[in-house]
Amino acid sequence: MTYPLPVKNTKLFEPISQWICNIPHCKILQLELVQAELGKVVMRIPYQERLVADRRTGVLHGGVITALMDTASGLSIFTMLEGLLGYPTLDLRIDYLRPATPGLPVYCEAETYRLAKEIAFTRATAYQDGNPLPVATSVGTFMRRRSPKGGQA
Repeated sequence: MTYPLPVKNTKLFEPISQWICNIPHCKILQLELVQAELGKVVMRIPYQERLVADRRTGVLHGGVITALMDTASGLSIFTMLEGLLGYPTLDLRIDYLRPATPGLPVYCEAETYRLAKEIAFTRATAYQDGNPLPVATSVGTFMRRRSPKGGQA
């Protein structure tokens, strides 16, 4: 994989991105990393009939979009880290703007726009090729995990 603007630490990011894509629910959803650069990632989920919410329309379940946006947002944080730190989701607010068009993959571009001492702030857009209107947008906050002894993890 090539990185247009280098991630902070490729030796950290590459195994983390592979690990995240192999978490059981990510693997089942077939989430994949498409691109990564400093502060941003693009992830993709292919259209799969087994993930459809309504068989009559073929529209993907909203939870699939949520998983994609949460995962991409969290992974964007790791493009900015020099060392391994945990950043679990604290809050994720999603605006669903339209149903995803059946048969097409859904992409998510996520960025960490502020990495503070305790909190990472992200925003993301889920979209599909050929339609200028996003499927969904999100903003999220991720909390820096503390070690059991009270210091930073």
